[in-house]
Amino acid sequence: MLSLEPLRPDHAETLLAFERTNRAYFARSVPDRGDDYFAGFPARHAALLAEQAAGTCRFHVIRDADGELVGRVNLVDVADGSAELGYRVAEAAAGRGVASAAVAEVCRLAAGPYGLRLLTAATTVDNTASQAVLVRNGFRFEREFLLDDLPALAYRRDLDDLRPVQ
Repeated sequence: MLSLEPLRPDHAETLLAFERTNRAYFARSVPDRGDDYFAGFPARHAALLAEQAAGTCRFHVIRDADGELVGRVNLVDVADGSAELGYRVAEAAAGRGVASAAVAEVCRLAAGPYGLRLLTAATTVDNTASQAVLVRNGFRFEREFLLDDLPALAYRRDLDDLRPVQ
């Protein structure tokens, strides 16, 4: 069973280890974060917590049944009832339904307690696993575009069907 935890200050060390361990794996399908991201991680983590406290983002870590951090799923640029979804799952946990389950859960949170109506997401064209996760969770393809000079696909998910009945 997976669980999502809102990002906290005490996640910093484990999250940095997760990012370092999976850096090369992630870089195969998404633009690399760059050396500065890792060198300045404590300040970056504090900035994320500040964004979360301001309500402009919702960051989560994904833990597996053993409590290991196996991914992250985030809602960024929260405004006017919408947000952009982003997620990454450790190479060791890939192909086990972790991303699909985490995206499903964050969609429920977005439609419920977070009060959102719409999510958008993007993936590179060659990241078919991520595309499948989005489609499985009700996202619809919208358009092609360039993401850091890489061909990418934009998706959209209306959350009305997940809204709690008032």
